[in-house]
Formats: sequence, structure tokens, C-alpha cells
Amino acid sequence: MSFTGAFWRSGDAGFSDAALATIFNGRRPARRPAAVLRAADAVDVAAGVKLAAAEGWKVSVRSGGHSWAAWSLREDALLIDLVSLNGMHYDAGTGIAAVGPAARSGLDLDPFLAAHGRFFSVGHHPTVSMGGFLLQGGMGLSCRGVGWAVESVESMDVVTASGELVRCSETENADLFWAARGSGPGFFGVVTEFRLRTRPRHRSLIRSTYVYPAEVATEVLTWFHSVRRDVDPSVGLLAVGAAPPGSGSPVVIIDGVSFDGGPSALAPLETCPVAGRAVKSAAAQPTTLSALFAEQSAGSPAGLRYFVDNAYLAGQTSDLVPALVAAFTDLPTPQSSVILSDFSPQLSRVLPDMAVSLRPDLYFAAYVAGRGPADDEKCRSWLLSAMNRLSPYSDGCYLGDSDFTVRSDRILSDAAWSRLQRIRAVRDPEGRFPGYLGTPAQ
Repeated sequence: MSFTGAFWRSGDAGFSDAALATIFNGRRPARRPAAVLRAADAVDVAAGVKLAAAEGWKVSVRSGGHSWAAWSLREDALLIDLVSLNGMHYDAGTGIAAVGPAARSGLDLDPFLAAHGRFFSVGHHPTVSMGGFLLQGGMGLSCRGVGWAVESVESMDVVTASGELVRCSETENADLFWAARGSGPGFFGVVTEFRLRTRPRHRSLIRSTYVYPAEVATEVLTWFHSVRRDVDPSVGLLAVGAAPPGSGSPVVIIDGVSFDGGPSALAPLETCPVAGRAVKSAAAQPTTLSALFAEQSAGSPAGLRYFVDNAYLAGQTSDLVPALVAAFTDLPTPQSSVILSDFSPQLSRVLPDMAVSLRPDLYFAAYVAGRGPADDEKCRSWLLSAMNRLSPYSDGCYLGDSDFTVRSDRILSDAAWSRLQRIRAVRDPEGRFPGYLGTPAQ
């Protein structure tokens, strides 16, 4: 079978580089596919799925390589790399942007939309590609106020397990459309194009940041847990635990970014009872998405050996804060960080009918990283201990920061999980798409 794109079998020259191309995490698993197809277009993708069936291979998919667990590396599989499917087109009449799955959040899509005066809630890191991001729900910029990014997907083109290219929307192949919006690497198809409902671009972006020493972490996190409900939904709000370069000392950072809410939307962040202990503060300062992307890229560079986990948290302040403080103030390496993000404005919303079905109130994620294999055991054990402390308060997790080979948690509601399995049985009866590495706790 011939392809317009490039194709390698195991053992071919260039196979190893093709298998590992664009993988963000410097800690790579030993798993390797049987072959790699760098598809040039949807026709290549469909031909690849049919070849996999003929060869008896599974099919795995990569759009950007940001998966911490390297979901795309599967044994005895054809890895379909979508890196060339990165086209973008905007229709001014409808406000719809047609986007390839390999279009990158901050390097491709956001600047493209900015030129048209439009916005879409892309991933926080500039090199996150839209394919995996949207399939996992899309915990994107401004989602505290506007919801999951995948809620704004109008339709998509999907190559099915039988190798057929179909259009999916609420009215066409609605079962696949439902499943694609939240099943992530468990999806049983290959999305070759998304059509996104964009919105007018924000007129102003204002940020407030407060940096507190670790000694007042309990007071700051206790205050954060209550004040977050007073902060306008236009604000992306989180607490960060990190050790800034050059200091070596852990700090707790309170960060708020207002999309068109103005300085008043950030005013509640000035009410921390230990505000006088802040070692640095900058209230209601203008910023840009390019500046935020650059900061994220510098703080989470490719090639470090990352261990990552997360949980949606629910519980009383008196229970949660003691479990969180150690994670914020006793990080194992200077490259590690944790975040606590507020999603409380979303609790009152009615979600569209889609696989995304859990309703986070608080989101905790730990990004534990070392520079070499010598750091691995320290990072692994620290992360396990941190998640064990928080597990009594976990209400599920986000696929984008999960590795079920290490720790399992639920990713969908029980009803949504059962529905996903029923659709899978119909759409992929031979199990061409292997599903998740490890098993979610459903």
C-alpha cells in the first residue's frame, strides 16, 4: 500500500526517530509500535487504518506528543502521526475555524485567530496540539468562565475503525461525536479536522500575581479556598506551588488573569489576610496571551523527565488544606510545580450531552520533573505520596494529566462510561483502537 506521507516499519532506517518524534516528556517508555505512518492527509489516515486491519495491528494516534504517559506508543500498533495535518481556515461569515489536529495552541491557532479578531480556548502550553487537547475535553484558557473547549466544537471529520471518513456532529454520526468529546486516547477513531465555534477576541487581558513564602502556605490556601467563589468568572484563577529559579525556596503564587473583566474582577485577590507577607505582588497589570504562553513554555520545557498526576477535589477547607500544604511547600526538585485551579463557576452550568461528564470544583495537578534518570525514584515516590494524601477527596481526574499505569481514577460519570463502552462495541467491534494504557477506575 502506498501513501502520500512517509511510512516506516520497525527496523527501517529512521523508524526510531519517527516513533519518538515530538514526544514532549524526556522520560520515554520502552513500548514501540510495529510501524509509523506520518499521514499527509485524511486519505492517508483511512488507508493506514485499513492497512492495520490487514496486518493485524492496533492503531494508535499522535497529534502533538504532549501526553505525559506517551499514549501514542503502543506495542504491535500502527502509530498514525498527524503532525502534517495542521491546516487552519477561518470563515468570517459563520465564525467557524476549520483546524487540523496538529495545529498548536499558542504557536499556530491563537495567533491565527488573533489576526481575525477571534478567540478559542486553547491549551495553556503553546505547543499543545488541538487533537489530544480537544478529545480530552480541553481544560483551556478561560474555561473557568466559558466551559470546556470541546463544548465549542461544531463538528469534526473522523476516520472510523473500518477506515471510512465521516462527518460527525450533533446530527451526523452523533454517537461518535458524543464519544469524541471527552474520551481522549480511548476514542475509537482518528479526527482529521475540527470545526470550532470561535468568539470575539477579548479587548483586554489583565493579571494580578501575589507571591507568598512557604511559611504562610496554610493561611494563603485557606483563604484561597473561600475567596475563589467571590472572583468573577471572567478570571482564570489558580494557586501555584513552585521554587522560582535562583531562589531555591518554595513559594505559593496566587495568579488571576481577567478576560475583559477589568481590575474590579481581580479585586478579591487583594483581600488575603497575610497580604503583608507577600514577597512580590503585581495587581491588575496588562498582559498578553503571548506573554503567558512564553512563561508557561519556560516553566515547563520539553525534555525534562516528567511524572504527572491530578485529581478533581471536593471537600471542606479544614480537610483539604492540610493535605495540600505539603505538596505546595516540599517539592522534590527545583523543576517541579503543583497547581490548584478553581472551577466553581462551572458547577451551576448544564453541560452539553457529551462524554465529558464530571464537574470539577477544584482541580489539583502535580508536574514533578527531574533532569536525569537519577531523579526518577525521588520524583515517582513524592508524587505517589502526594496523591495518596489527596485521594480521600478525589472526585475523579482529567485525562490530559493522567497515567493509569501508575494510578487509576474515574474520568467519566458512571452513566457516560457505560455509554462509551456500548458505542465502542458497535463502532469498533474488533478492538482496532486499543483504548487506554491501564484502566480508569470506573
